[in-house]
Amino acid sequence: MTQPVTAQVSPAELEARLRLHRLPELGPRRFQRLLDAFGSASKAISAPASAWRALGLPQACTEARRSVEVRDGASRALAWLERPGQHLLLLGEPGYPALLAQLSDAPPLLFVAGDPRILEKPQLAMVGSRRASKPGMDTARAFSRSLAGAGFVITSGLALGIDGAAHQAALDVGGQTVGVLGTGLENFYPQRHRALAEAMIERGSAVVSEFPLETGPQASHFPRRNRIISGLSLGVLVVEASVASGSLITARLAGEQGREVYAIPGSIHHPGARGCHQLIRDGAVLVETIEHILEALRGWQHLGLSTEPPPAVAEHPLLQLLHAAPQTSEALATASGWALPKVLGELTELELAGRAVCESGRWFARVS
Repeated sequence: MTQPVTAQVSPAELEARLRLHRLPELGPRRFQRLLDAFGSASKAISAPASAWRALGLPQACTEARRSVEVRDGASRALAWLERPGQHLLLLGEPGYPALLAQLSDAPPLLFVAGDPRILEKPQLAMVGSRRASKPGMDTARAFSRSLAGAGFVITSGLALGIDGAAHQAALDVGGQTVGVLGTGLENFYPQRHRALAEAMIERGSAVVSEFPLETGPQASHFPRRNRIISGLSLGVLVVEASVASGSLITARLAGEQGREVYAIPGSIHHPGARGCHQLIRDGAVLVETIEHILEALRGWQHLGLSTEPPPAVAEHPLLQLLHAAPQTSEALATASGWALPKVLGELTELELAGRAVCESGRWFARVS
């Protein structure tokens, strides 16, 4: 079990930061303004109201800091931290993700269920439509498997559709994945992915949130969640999205944060491809295979990533095709120029060797 990273902060300071974190109308920038002005959360909490007003803080924020509700909420969070596998990362303290700390509005507190150490590993975000098409879901799974096999932690928002497919596919090949919630960790949303989140935590991955533990779903929280998804990652891959999709918000934030933005094109007749096409017109990297992403990230070799395709992909013609996208056996016969019986025989051998898998009539390259 990993040790809590809050150990270097005194109990009084930790409790004070948890109290500040719960105040109404106190976002990351105002939180940091208080720390800069008073030197610590403990001193900020005990400072006179006039000092808070002089900093331009809202009256509601100033009045709530000593309320019973705020104190009780901080106490509940401290009790939550006593349980195994539950952590709190503090901006400016050891263990806080370095890339996320670069943001001007980095979360001052980040609750983590699972292993917080993976937040320091190279991450790639994968996002897309909640109502993704079957081909879009297949593509998300294929790319997630390959990227996880190349050494990336797959980061997404645990939403329905593309997000969930990306998380599950990373787990399927023994990779690691990070889910960023738009709710508190004790008020999970969507409930349909609670079992997926629990599996992520049990297998050495993590689920994180900047919101107080009991926070429920609110529309305004999900764009805030998106900046964390992109902020943790080296780049964001948009698999399938409409023009009005929240995935485009994540991509825009990624660009503003200096991260790479990748988009997978689709049919001009498919509404779910239009968001990706818009991103490509705006300068996103057009992605057809994992190599397009790895090529753009070759400058990150010092992070210990494998910037070459997995060996199995490079050494078999059918796996090269499956590495680009999942396909039926008939489509593989057409693309390879091989007779269908030969393709079926080769696929059977690859499946027995654990290098390919068939799901719902489509074949995928499996990364070991």
